[in-house]
Amino acid sequence: MERYILALDEGTTSCRAILFDEQGRAAGSAQQEFASIFPQAGWVEQDANEIWRKQLQVMRDAAAGVGVEQIRAIGITNQRETLVVWDAQTGEPLHPAIVWQCRRTSALCETLKADGWEDEVRARTGLLLDPYFSGTKLKWLLDAVPGLREQAEQRRALAGTIDSWLIWKLTEGAVHATDVSNASRTMLYNIHTLEWDADILAKLGIPAAMLPEVKPSSGIFGYTRLLGDATGGGAAGSQAAGIPIAGVAGDQQAALFGQGCFDTGMAKNTYGTGCFLLKNTGDAPVASAKGLLTTIAWQIDGRTTYALEGSVFTAGSVMQWLRDGLGLIAHASDSEALAASVADTLGVYFVPAFTGLGTPYWNADARGMITGLTRGATSAHLVRAALESIAYQTADVLNTMTEESGLPLRELRVDGGAVANGLLMQFQADLLGVSVIRPVLLETTALGAAYLAGLGVGFWSGVDELRGLWALDRTFEPELDEAWRDGVYGGWKKAVGYQL
Repeated sequence: MERYILALDEGTTSCRAILFDEQGRAAGSAQQEFASIFPQAGWVEQDANEIWRKQLQVMRDAAAGVGVEQIRAIGITNQRETLVVWDAQTGEPLHPAIVWQCRRTSALCETLKADGWEDEVRARTGLLLDPYFSGTKLKWLLDAVPGLREQAEQRRALAGTIDSWLIWKLTEGAVHATDVSNASRTMLYNIHTLEWDADILAKLGIPAAMLPEVKPSSGIFGYTRLLGDATGGGAAGSQAAGIPIAGVAGDQQAALFGQGCFDTGMAKNTYGTGCFLLKNTGDAPVASAKGLLTTIAWQIDGRTTYALEGSVFTAGSVMQWLRDGLGLIAHASDSEALAASVADTLGVYFVPAFTGLGTPYWNADARGMITGLTRGATSAHLVRAALESIAYQTADVLNTMTEESGLPLRELRVDGGAVANGLLMQFQADLLGVSVIRPVLLETTALGAAYLAGLGVGFWSGVDELRGLWALDRTFEPELDEAWRDGVYGGWKKAVGYQL
Protein backbone atom coordinates (compact mmCIF):
# COMPACT_ATOMS: atom_id res chain seq x y z
CA MET A 1 0.00 0.00 0.00
CA GLU A 2 1.35 3.39 -1.01
CA ARG A 3 1.91 5.86 1.81
CA TYR A 4 1.89 9.65 1.57
CA ILE A 5 2.62 12.92 3.32
CA LEU A 6 0.14 15.74 2.71
CA ALA A 7 1.62 19.26 2.59
CA LEU A 8 -0.57 22.32 3.10
CA ASP A 9 0.95 25.41 1.48
CA GLU A 10 -0.95 28.56 2.50
CA GLY A 11 0.52 31.42 0.48
CA THR A 12 -0.22 35.12 0.21
CA THR A 13 -2.75 34.75 -2.60
CA SER A 14 -3.72 31.08 -2.70
CA CYS A 15 -4.12 27.90 -0.70
CA ARG A 16 -2.53 24.73 -2.07
CA ALA A 17 -2.20 21.14 -0.98
CA ILE A 18 0.22 18.61 -2.45
CA LEU A 19 0.39 14.89 -1.73
CA PHE A 20 3.96 13.49 -1.74
CA ASP A 21 4.95 9.85 -1.98
CA GLU A 22 7.90 8.11 -0.33
CA GLN A 23 10.22 9.22 -3.15
CA GLY A 24 9.29 12.87 -2.59
CA ARG A 25 7.28 13.01 -5.82
CA ALA A 26 4.02 14.92 -6.14
CA ALA A 27 1.15 12.45 -6.40
CA GLY A 28 -1.80 14.85 -6.25
CA SER A 29 -2.47 18.54 -5.81
CA ALA A 30 -5.16 21.19 -5.62
CA GLN A 31 -5.18 24.99 -5.39
CA GLN A 32 -7.65 27.83 -4.81
CA GLU A 33 -7.09 31.57 -4.73
CA PHE A 34 -8.53 33.88 -2.09
CA ALA A 35 -9.06 37.62 -1.85
CA SER A 36 -7.08 40.41 -0.25
CA ILE A 37 -8.82 43.49 1.14
CA PHE A 38 -7.42 47.02 1.03
CA PRO A 39 -9.38 49.16 3.54
CA GLN A 40 -7.18 52.18 2.92
CA ALA A 41 -3.84 53.08 1.36
CA GLY A 42 -1.07 50.84 2.68
CA TRP A 43 -3.44 48.51 4.57
CA VAL A 44 -3.84 44.86 3.55
CA GLU A 45 -6.24 42.37 5.15
CA GLN A 46 -7.62 38.91 4.44
CA ASP A 47 -10.60 36.89 5.66
CA ALA A 48 -9.17 34.18 7.93
CA ASN A 49 -12.33 32.11 7.55
CA GLU A 50 -12.01 32.18 3.77
CA ILE A 51 -8.40 31.03 4.08
CA TRP A 52 -9.51 28.17 6.34
CA ARG A 53 -12.40 27.07 4.12
CA LYS A 54 -10.29 27.01 0.99
CA GLN A 55 -7.34 25.33 2.68
CA LEU A 56 -9.66 22.63 4.01
CA GLN A 57 -11.18 22.14 0.55
CA VAL A 58 -7.88 21.84 -1.32
CA MET A 59 -6.61 19.49 1.39
CA ARG A 60 -9.56 17.21 0.72
CA ASP A 61 -9.29 17.62 -3.07
CA ALA A 62 -5.57 16.75 -3.14
CA ALA A 63 -6.22 13.62 -1.10
CA ALA A 64 -9.24 12.49 -3.13
CA GLY A 65 -8.95 8.89 -4.22
CA VAL A 66 -6.41 8.07 -1.52
CA GLY A 67 -7.42 6.23 1.61
CA VAL A 68 -7.10 8.30 4.76
CA GLU A 69 -5.10 5.47 6.30
CA GLN A 70 -2.47 6.02 3.57
CA ILE A 71 -1.75 9.58 4.71
CA ARG A 72 0.80 9.25 7.46
CA ALA A 73 1.19 12.94 8.37
CA ILE A 74 0.39 16.52 7.42
CA GLY A 75 2.93 19.32 7.05
CA ILE A 76 2.08 23.03 7.05
CA THR A 77 3.92 25.93 5.46
CA ASN A 78 2.54 29.43 5.31
CA GLN A 79 2.87 33.07 4.41
CA ARG A 80 4.84 34.46 7.31
CA GLU A 81 4.09 37.45 9.60
CA THR A 82 0.37 37.60 8.70
CA LEU A 83 -1.58 37.77 11.98
CA VAL A 84 -4.95 36.36 13.06
CA VAL A 85 -6.79 36.90 16.36
CA TRP A 86 -9.76 34.70 17.24
CA ASP A 87 -12.21 33.81 19.99
CA ALA A 88 -10.87 30.88 22.00
CA GLN A 89 -14.38 29.51 22.61
CA THR A 90 -16.10 29.95 19.25
CA GLY A 91 -13.04 29.83 17.00
CA GLU A 92 -14.30 32.87 15.10
CA PRO A 93 -11.86 35.60 13.99
CA LEU A 94 -12.22 38.83 15.94
CA HIS A 95 -10.79 40.96 13.12
CA PRO A 96 -9.69 40.38 9.54
CA ALA A 97 -6.18 38.92 9.31
CA ILE A 98 -3.55 41.64 8.96
CA VAL A 99 -1.26 40.63 6.09
CA TRP A 100 2.53 40.84 6.17
CA GLN A 101 2.39 43.50 3.42
CA CYS A 102 0.32 45.86 5.60
CA ARG A 103 2.03 49.13 6.61
CA ARG A 104 -0.54 50.40 9.13
CA THR A 105 1.94 50.29 12.03
CA SER A 106 4.62 52.44 10.38
CA ALA A 107 4.06 55.31 12.83
CA LEU A 108 4.21 52.92 15.80
CA CYS A 109 7.52 51.55 14.54
CA GLU A 110 8.91 55.07 14.24
CA THR A 111 7.82 55.78 17.83
CA LEU A 112 9.56 52.64 19.05
CA LYS A 113 12.71 53.66 17.22
CA ALA A 114 12.56 57.08 18.86
CA ASP A 115 12.25 55.31 22.22
CA GLY A 116 15.55 53.53 21.53
CA TRP A 117 14.10 50.06 20.89
CA GLU A 118 15.54 49.41 17.45
CA ASP A 119 18.84 47.96 18.68
CA GLU A 120 17.07 45.99 21.41
CA VAL A 121 14.65 44.42 18.97
CA ARG A 122 17.46 43.61 16.54
CA ALA A 123 19.63 42.03 19.25
CA ARG A 124 16.83 39.89 20.69
CA THR A 125 14.86 38.87 17.59
CA GLY A 126 17.30 39.26 14.69
CA LEU A 127 14.75 41.44 12.88
CA LEU A 128 14.43 45.05 11.84
CA LEU A 129 11.86 47.17 13.66
CA ASP A 130 9.38 47.23 10.80
CA PRO A 131 5.60 46.93 10.17
CA TYR A 132 6.39 43.82 8.10
CA PHE A 133 6.54 41.71 11.26
CA SER A 134 3.66 40.54 13.46
CA GLY A 135 4.44 42.19 16.80
CA THR A 136 3.27 45.72 16.09
CA LYS A 137 0.25 44.35 14.22
CA LEU A 138 -0.84 42.63 17.43
CA LYS A 139 -0.37 45.77 19.51
CA TRP A 140 -2.46 47.70 16.98
CA LEU A 141 -5.28 45.15 17.27
CA LEU A 142 -5.20 45.16 21.07
CA ASP A 143 -5.54 48.93 21.01
CA ALA A 144 -8.11 49.11 18.20
CA VAL A 145 -10.57 46.26 18.89
CA PRO A 146 -12.85 47.04 21.86
CA GLY A 147 -12.55 44.48 24.65
CA LEU A 148 -9.79 42.50 22.95
CA ARG A 149 -7.14 43.23 25.55
CA GLU A 150 -9.35 42.02 28.39
CA GLN A 151 -10.23 38.87 26.44
CA ALA A 152 -6.53 38.28 25.72
CA GLU A 153 -5.52 38.62 29.36
CA GLN A 154 -8.10 35.95 30.25
CA ARG A 155 -7.04 33.73 27.33
CA ARG A 156 -10.47 34.12 25.78
CA ALA A 157 -8.79 35.60 22.70
CA LEU A 158 -5.86 33.95 20.96
CA ALA A 159 -3.35 35.24 18.43
CA GLY A 160 -1.08 33.57 15.96
CA THR A 161 0.36 33.51 12.49
CA ILE A 162 -1.44 31.56 9.76
CA ASP A 163 0.13 28.25 10.78
CA SER A 164 -1.31 28.63 14.29
CA TRP A 165 -4.73 29.44 12.86
CA LEU A 166 -4.68 26.33 10.66
CA ILE A 167 -3.45 24.11 13.49
CA TRP A 168 -6.25 25.38 15.75
CA LYS A 169 -8.88 24.73 13.09
CA LEU A 170 -7.49 21.34 12.04
CA THR A 171 -7.40 20.14 15.66
CA GLU A 172 -10.88 21.60 16.28
CA GLY A 173 -9.61 23.93 18.98
CA ALA A 174 -7.46 21.40 20.81
CA VAL A 175 -4.02 22.88 20.01
CA HIS A 176 -2.71 26.46 20.01
CA ALA A 177 0.85 26.18 18.72
CA THR A 178 3.42 27.45 16.26
CA ASP A 179 6.93 26.41 15.32
CA VAL A 180 10.19 28.21 16.00
CA SER A 181 10.62 29.42 12.41
CA ASN A 182 7.27 31.22 12.40
CA ALA A 183 7.75 32.49 15.96
CA SER A 184 11.06 34.01 14.92
CA ARG A 185 9.20 36.22 12.39
CA THR A 186 6.88 37.85 14.91
CA MET A 187 9.38 40.32 16.41
CA LEU A 188 8.24 38.95 19.79
CA TYR A 189 10.43 35.83 20.01
CA ASN A 190 13.93 35.80 21.44
CA ILE A 191 15.98 33.69 19.03
CA HIS A 192 18.73 33.20 21.63
CA THR A 193 16.70 32.07 24.65
CA LEU A 194 14.05 30.41 22.41
CA GLU A 195 11.08 31.90 24.24
CA TRP A 196 8.66 34.79 23.91
CA ASP A 197 10.60 37.87 24.98
CA ALA A 198 9.04 39.23 28.18
CA ASP A 199 10.54 42.71 27.78
CA ILE A 200 9.25 43.19 24.24
CA LEU A 201 5.82 41.87 25.23
CA ALA A 202 5.75 44.35 28.12
CA LYS A 203 6.82 47.24 25.89
CA LEU A 204 4.05 46.46 23.40
CA GLY A 205 1.49 45.57 26.05
CA ILE A 206 0.87 42.08 24.68
CA PRO A 207 -0.43 39.44 27.13
CA ALA A 208 1.65 36.27 26.87
CA ALA A 209 -1.49 34.21 27.58
CA MET A 210 -2.82 34.78 24.06
CA LEU A 211 0.30 33.53 22.29
CA PRO A 212 0.80 29.97 21.00
CA GLU A 213 3.10 27.36 22.44
CA VAL A 214 6.32 27.25 20.42
CA LYS A 215 7.31 23.78 19.23
CA PRO A 216 10.10 22.28 17.09
CA SER A 217 9.53 22.37 13.34
CA SER A 218 9.39 18.58 13.11
CA GLY A 219 7.35 16.52 15.55
CA ILE A 220 3.74 16.02 16.57
CA PHE A 221 1.72 19.22 16.97
CA GLY A 222 -1.69 17.55 17.17
CA TYR A 223 -4.10 15.41 15.17
CA THR A 224 -6.89 16.08 12.72
CA ARG A 225 -9.90 13.98 11.78
CA LEU A 226 -11.12 16.47 9.16
CA LEU A 227 -10.08 14.30 6.22
CA GLY A 228 -12.53 11.62 7.31
CA ASP A 229 -12.36 8.56 9.53
CA ALA A 230 -8.61 8.76 10.02
CA THR A 231 -6.66 5.67 10.88
CA GLY A 232 -3.25 7.13 10.19
CA GLY A 233 -0.62 8.06 12.71
CA GLY A 234 1.39 4.87 12.66
CA ALA A 235 3.96 4.47 15.37
CA ALA A 236 3.87 8.18 16.11
CA GLY A 237 0.60 8.09 18.00
CA SER A 238 -2.78 6.53 18.60
CA GLN A 239 -4.40 5.33 15.38
CA ALA A 240 -7.74 6.50 16.69
CA ALA A 241 -6.50 10.05 17.22
CA GLY A 242 -6.42 11.07 13.58
CA ILE A 243 -3.72 12.13 11.12
CA PRO A 244 -0.78 13.77 12.88
CA ILE A 245 0.23 17.32 12.03
CA ALA A 246 3.95 16.67 12.27
CA GLY A 247 5.83 19.45 10.48
CA VAL A 248 5.48 23.24 10.37
CA ALA A 249 7.69 25.99 8.94
CA GLY A 250 7.36 29.45 7.42
CA ASP A 251 7.40 29.43 3.64
CA GLN A 252 10.96 30.58 3.01
CA GLN A 253 12.43 28.34 5.70
CA ALA A 254 10.42 25.43 4.29
CA ALA A 255 11.84 26.17 0.84
CA LEU A 256 15.38 26.14 2.26
CA PHE A 257 14.66 22.71 3.77
CA GLY A 258 12.92 21.47 0.63
CA GLN A 259 15.99 22.47 -1.39
CA GLY A 260 18.08 20.17 0.79
CA CYS A 261 20.16 23.03 2.22
CA PHE A 262 20.84 21.07 5.39
CA ASP A 263 24.51 22.02 5.77
CA THR A 264 26.09 25.23 7.02
CA GLY A 265 26.86 27.59 4.15
CA MET A 266 24.24 26.24 1.74
CA ALA A 267 21.86 28.78 0.24
CA LYS A 268 18.74 29.01 -1.89
CA ASN A 269 17.09 31.78 -3.84
CA THR A 270 13.43 31.86 -4.78
CA TYR A 271 12.90 33.93 -7.94
CA GLY A 272 9.37 35.25 -7.82
CA THR A 273 7.86 38.72 -7.96
CA GLY A 274 10.79 39.55 -5.71
CA CYS A 275 13.55 37.29 -4.47
CA PHE A 276 13.98 35.67 -1.06
CA LEU A 277 17.48 34.44 -0.32
CA LEU A 278 18.28 32.30 2.71
CA LYS A 279 21.65 30.94 3.80
CA ASN A 280 22.07 28.22 6.41
CA THR A 281 24.44 29.52 9.12
CA GLY A 282 24.32 26.44 11.34
CA ASP A 283 23.94 26.31 15.10
CA ALA A 284 24.66 29.97 15.81
CA PRO A 285 22.75 33.11 14.79
CA VAL A 286 24.83 35.56 12.76
CA ALA A 287 24.17 39.22 13.49
CA SER A 288 24.02 41.58 10.52
CA ALA A 289 25.03 45.22 10.29
CA LYS A 290 24.01 45.53 6.63
CA GLY A 291 20.31 44.88 6.54
CA LEU A 292 20.15 41.10 6.52
CA LEU A 293 17.66 39.40 8.82
CA THR A 294 18.78 36.77 11.30
CA THR A 295 16.13 34.09 11.59
CA ILE A 296 15.54 30.55 12.79
CA ALA A 297 15.48 28.14 9.87
CA TRP A 298 14.13 25.09 11.75
CA GLN A 299 14.48 23.04 14.89
CA ILE A 300 14.76 19.24 14.71
CA ASP A 301 15.65 16.77 17.48
CA GLY A 302 16.55 19.57 19.87
CA ARG A 303 18.97 21.24 17.44
CA THR A 304 18.17 24.76 16.25
CA THR A 305 19.45 25.81 12.84
CA TYR A 306 19.71 29.51 11.97
CA ALA A 307 19.77 31.38 8.67
CA LEU A 308 20.51 34.77 7.22
CA GLU A 309 17.82 36.19 4.97
CA GLY A 310 17.88 38.93 2.38
CA SER A 311 15.18 40.37 0.14
CA VAL A 312 15.12 41.70 -3.40
CA PHE A 313 11.99 43.80 -3.88
CA THR A 314 11.75 43.71 -7.68
CA ALA A 315 12.63 40.61 -9.68
CA GLY A 316 9.99 38.90 -11.83
CA SER A 317 7.84 42.01 -11.60
CA VAL A 318 10.33 43.86 -13.81
CA MET A 319 9.40 41.43 -16.61
CA GLN A 320 5.73 42.22 -15.99
CA TRP A 321 6.53 45.92 -16.41
CA LEU A 322 8.36 45.32 -19.68
CA ARG A 323 5.29 43.40 -20.85
CA ASP A 324 2.44 45.56 -19.50
CA GLY A 325 4.09 48.97 -19.15
CA LEU A 326 6.29 49.13 -22.24
CA GLY A 327 4.90 46.38 -24.47
CA LEU A 328 8.40 45.10 -25.30
CA ILE A 329 7.37 41.47 -24.85
CA ALA A 330 4.03 39.70 -25.19
CA HIS A 331 4.76 37.13 -22.48
CA ALA A 332 7.34 37.00 -19.69
CA SER A 333 8.65 33.80 -21.24
CA ASP A 334 9.55 35.75 -24.40
CA SER A 335 12.28 37.60 -22.51
CA GLU A 336 14.87 34.83 -22.85
CA ALA A 337 14.83 34.61 -26.65
CA LEU A 338 14.86 38.39 -27.09
CA ALA A 339 17.67 38.88 -24.56
CA ALA A 340 19.68 36.05 -26.14
CA SER A 341 19.50 37.77 -29.54
CA VAL A 342 22.25 40.16 -28.37
CA ALA A 343 25.62 39.23 -26.88
CA ASP A 344 25.44 41.67 -23.98
CA THR A 345 23.62 44.82 -22.85
CA LEU A 346 25.90 47.21 -24.76
CA GLY A 347 26.73 48.86 -21.43
CA VAL A 348 23.11 49.39 -20.42
CA TYR A 349 22.22 48.87 -16.75
CA PHE A 350 18.67 48.72 -15.41
CA VAL A 351 18.15 49.43 -11.70
CA PRO A 352 14.53 48.33 -11.07
CA ALA A 353 13.98 50.23 -7.83
CA PHE A 354 10.25 50.67 -8.45
CA THR A 355 9.51 50.39 -4.71
CA GLY A 356 12.95 51.20 -3.37
CA LEU A 357 15.99 48.98 -2.92
CA GLY A 358 16.15 46.06 -0.48
CA THR A 359 19.15 44.28 1.01
CA PRO A 360 21.81 45.58 1.54
CA TYR A 361 20.75 49.16 0.69
CA TRP A 362 17.35 49.47 2.40
CA ASN A 363 16.62 52.70 0.59
CA ALA A 364 12.86 53.20 0.36
CA ASP A 365 13.31 56.43 -1.60
CA ALA A 366 15.35 54.94 -4.46
CA ARG A 367 13.56 54.78 -7.80
CA GLY A 368 14.08 52.85 -11.01
CA MET A 369 16.54 54.07 -13.61
CA ILE A 370 18.33 53.01 -16.79
CA THR A 371 21.92 54.09 -17.46
CA GLY A 372 24.38 53.69 -20.33
CA LEU A 373 21.93 54.25 -23.18
CA THR A 374 23.34 54.95 -26.64
CA ARG A 375 21.75 55.09 -30.09
CA GLY A 376 22.84 51.51 -30.59
CA ALA A 377 20.67 50.22 -27.74
CA THR A 378 17.58 48.27 -28.73
CA SER A 379 14.65 46.64 -26.99
CA ALA A 380 16.72 43.44 -26.81
CA HIS A 381 19.47 45.24 -24.88
CA LEU A 382 16.92 46.70 -22.49
CA VAL A 383 15.25 43.33 -21.86
CA ARG A 384 18.64 41.72 -21.29
CA ALA A 385 19.59 44.49 -18.84
CA ALA A 386 16.34 43.91 -16.98
CA LEU A 387 17.02 40.17 -16.69
CA GLU A 388 20.57 40.81 -15.56
CA SER A 389 19.32 43.21 -12.87
CA ILE A 390 17.72 40.23 -11.11
CA ALA A 391 21.09 38.48 -11.00
CA TYR A 392 22.92 41.63 -9.86
CA GLN A 393 20.52 42.18 -6.96
CA THR A 394 20.90 38.53 -5.97
CA ALA A 395 24.67 38.93 -6.00
CA ASP A 396 24.38 42.00 -3.76
CA VAL A 397 22.56 39.94 -1.14
CA LEU A 398 24.76 36.85 -1.37
CA ASN A 399 27.99 38.85 -1.25
CA THR A 400 26.71 40.55 1.91
CA MET A 401 25.83 37.16 3.40
CA THR A 402 29.31 35.82 2.69
CA GLU A 403 30.95 38.92 4.15
CA GLU A 404 28.92 38.89 7.36
CA SER A 405 28.79 35.14 7.96
CA GLY A 406 32.34 34.30 6.96
CA LEU A 407 30.87 31.31 5.13
CA PRO A 408 31.81 31.15 1.45
CA LEU A 409 29.05 30.31 -0.98
CA ARG A 410 29.62 26.83 -2.42
CA GLU A 411 26.61 26.71 -4.71
CA LEU A 412 23.21 28.35 -5.11
CA ARG A 413 20.05 26.26 -5.28
CA VAL A 414 17.23 28.00 -7.10
CA ASP A 415 13.45 27.77 -7.47
CA GLY A 416 10.55 29.99 -8.49
CA GLY A 417 9.06 30.84 -11.84
CA ALA A 418 12.05 32.71 -13.30
CA VAL A 419 14.42 29.73 -13.00
CA ALA A 420 12.96 28.40 -16.26
CA ASN A 421 14.96 31.19 -17.95
CA GLY A 422 18.25 29.52 -18.83
CA LEU A 423 19.95 32.77 -19.84
CA LEU A 424 19.24 34.29 -16.43
CA MET A 425 20.48 31.20 -14.60
CA GLN A 426 23.70 31.08 -16.65
CA PHE A 427 24.34 34.78 -16.08
CA GLN A 428 23.74 34.23 -12.36
CA ALA A 429 26.33 31.44 -12.28
CA ASP A 430 28.86 33.57 -14.19
CA LEU A 431 28.28 36.55 -11.90
CA LEU A 432 28.61 34.58 -8.66
CA GLY A 433 31.39 32.31 -9.83
CA VAL A 434 29.62 29.27 -8.34
CA SER A 435 27.30 26.56 -9.61
CA VAL A 436 23.61 27.43 -9.85
CA ILE A 437 21.54 24.31 -9.32
CA ARG A 438 17.95 23.85 -10.49
CA PRO A 439 15.96 20.90 -9.11
CA VAL A 440 13.41 18.80 -10.97
CA LEU A 441 10.68 19.67 -8.46
CA LEU A 442 10.23 23.42 -8.10
CA GLU A 443 7.50 23.16 -5.42
CA THR A 444 10.20 23.29 -2.78
CA THR A 445 8.12 25.13 -0.18
CA ALA A 446 5.49 22.41 0.03
CA LEU A 447 8.20 19.75 -0.24
CA GLY A 448 10.01 21.23 2.76
CA ALA A 449 6.84 21.05 4.86
CA ALA A 450 6.36 17.44 3.74
CA TYR A 451 9.96 16.56 4.63
CA LEU A 452 9.57 18.03 8.13
CA ALA A 453 6.30 16.17 8.70
CA GLY A 454 7.73 12.93 7.36
CA LEU A 455 10.71 13.15 9.70
CA GLY A 456 8.31 13.86 12.55
CA VAL A 457 6.58 10.48 12.15
CA GLY A 458 9.50 8.38 10.93
CA PHE A 459 8.23 8.30 7.33
CA TRP A 460 11.81 9.16 6.34
CA SER A 461 14.74 8.13 8.52
CA GLY A 462 16.66 11.42 8.51
CA VAL A 463 18.22 14.13 6.39
CA ASP A 464 20.63 11.67 4.79
CA GLU A 465 17.69 9.85 3.22
CA LEU A 466 16.21 13.19 2.14
CA ARG A 467 19.45 14.10 0.37
CA GLY A 468 18.93 11.05 -1.79
CA LEU A 469 15.42 12.16 -2.76
CA TRP A 470 16.48 15.57 -4.05
CA ALA A 471 16.56 15.35 -7.87
CA LEU A 472 18.69 17.55 -10.12
CA ASP A 473 17.30 19.06 -13.30
CA ARG A 474 20.28 21.12 -14.45
CA THR A 475 23.48 22.68 -13.14
CA PHE A 476 24.65 26.00 -14.57
CA GLU A 477 28.43 26.24 -14.22
CA PRO A 478 30.30 29.57 -14.40
CA GLU A 479 31.91 30.04 -17.80
CA LEU A 480 33.46 33.52 -17.50
CA ASP A 481 36.48 34.67 -15.52
CA GLU A 482 36.95 36.94 -12.54
CA ALA A 483 38.09 39.90 -14.64
CA TRP A 484 34.80 39.84 -16.57
CA ARG A 485 32.88 39.45 -13.30
CA ASP A 486 34.60 42.41 -11.67
CA GLY A 487 33.99 44.56 -14.73
CA VAL A 488 30.26 44.00 -15.12
CA TYR A 489 29.57 44.01 -11.38
CA GLY A 490 31.52 47.25 -11.01
CA GLY A 491 29.26 48.79 -13.62
CA TRP A 492 26.21 47.66 -11.67
CA LYS A 493 27.52 49.13 -8.40
CA LYS A 494 28.15 52.42 -10.18
CA ALA A 495 24.59 52.45 -11.56
CA VAL A 496 23.10 51.71 -8.13
CA GLY A 497 25.29 54.42 -6.65
CA TYR A 498 23.37 57.06 -8.57
CA GLN A 499 20.34 56.25 -6.40
CA LEU A 500 22.09 56.15 -3.01
